[in-house]
Amino acid sequence: MKFLGSPRSHTAAFLPVCWLLLNILKPGQCHSYDNRYAGDKVIRLIPKSEEEALALKKIYHQLKVDLWQPSSISYVSEGTITDVHISQNASRTLLAFLQETHIYYKVLIEDLQKAVENENSLQTQRNRRSLSEYNYEVYHSLEDIQSWLHHLNQTQPGLVRVFSIGRSYEGRPLFIIQLGRKSRAYKRAVWIDCGIHAREWIGPAFCQWFVREAILTYKTDPAMKKMLNHLYFYIMPVFNVDGYHFSWTHDRFWRKTRSRDSKFRCRGVDANRNWKVKWCNEGASAHPCDDTYCGPFPESEPEVKAVANFLRKHRKHIRAYLSFHAYAQMLLYPYSYKYATIPNFSCVEFAAHKAVKALRSVHGIRYRHGPASQTLYVSSGNSMDWAYKNGIPYAFAFELRDTGHFGFLLPEMLIKPTCTETMLAVKNITMHLLKKCP
Repeated sequence: MKFLGSPRSHTAAFLPVCWLLLNILKPGQCHSYDNRYAGDKVIRLIPKSEEEALALKKIYHQLKVDLWQPSSISYVSEGTITDVHISQNASRTLLAFLQETHIYYKVLIEDLQKAVENENSLQTQRNRRSLSEYNYEVYHSLEDIQSWLHHLNQTQPGLVRVFSIGRSYEGRPLFIIQLGRKSRAYKRAVWIDCGIHAREWIGPAFCQWFVREAILTYKTDPAMKKMLNHLYFYIMPVFNVDGYHFSWTHDRFWRKTRSRDSKFRCRGVDANRNWKVKWCNEGASAHPCDDTYCGPFPESEPEVKAVANFLRKHRKHIRAYLSFHAYAQMLLYPYSYKYATIPNFSCVEFAAHKAVKALRSVHGIRYRHGPASQTLYVSSGNSMDWAYKNGIPYAFAFELRDTGHFGFLLPEMLIKPTCTETMLAVKNITMHLLKKCP
């Protein structure tokens, strides 16, 4: 395993890289996105019949829309909530079609460029007010997160060890945080990853929040003390590092990795369809231009391969797998690739029920929970199913806030409440693991 070298100074570690770019490099390099979303809209539709669903699928294909939910046109059916990001020109065609066919719709975001600029403006203001202290209530660039990792490695030697498990397609290190009191004794472990899909920024924000809260409350919270004394947490703050970086510099709504296949013009693979569990079956696409493209073969993506290798190596002591996504407000467990009941259903269901109940107790936010195939949709080749099939008995995927009002542009003012409630859910699952899991 590759360990981090010497971190930079305290001040340098906390300088927001985005702020530096804004003040040193030419304007537009720090996620202005060159006005690319001007006049774009996000529209919600719920087809009332299969005829309407079929009509929507057809026009979605024609207009090449960017589906925010569900993740693929194939999932559009009667009663399915469908959030569509559509360009300014195509929106005129779509709205005319909807009015002509009397299909009900609601505009969630009137001008996507303004919404993105508002997000950027708030980030810049907040970062400039906090140059000497890492702010967990703002979204951070990949460079910021890596500086934070270096700082943790230097300042928290008793609880934290940061190492790399490989490199991404574009050569970026894939950093993992081992969190827990150092011990020579055998310890079970929990895996947590965030940001497998690049545009879901609330995921990496939660991973950072989790680490902060664990370190801050270790000495004062008996539950946290027990968790960190008896378990290791392996935390990957940004799984899809190339895609996440690209979502900051070029396309805010990029989802996939950034790998390139010389045979095709489209880049990237859905890192949550690239796992060797019913690979490229229902819910995944074999077309390289689709957002749910499964890749040329299982584990084709170096990021997926590196994580799969790490989990395979440590699967005897990793007892839970938690992956954080957005958006839908759901807590999902296997199976996702088929309609079937997992062997330890009662124990997993009980843990999920207790977790969403704890989450709701904080701010009243309701999460649906259940098997992914029934609660969300069928999807093959995903990490949660793979983890479960490879011997990790508790495998969950969180779909964090919200349910579509903001979608992927969840405001920074909602980072704290989202992370606070999610923290309680994760603690519930972990304490259940300590009490019940073999």
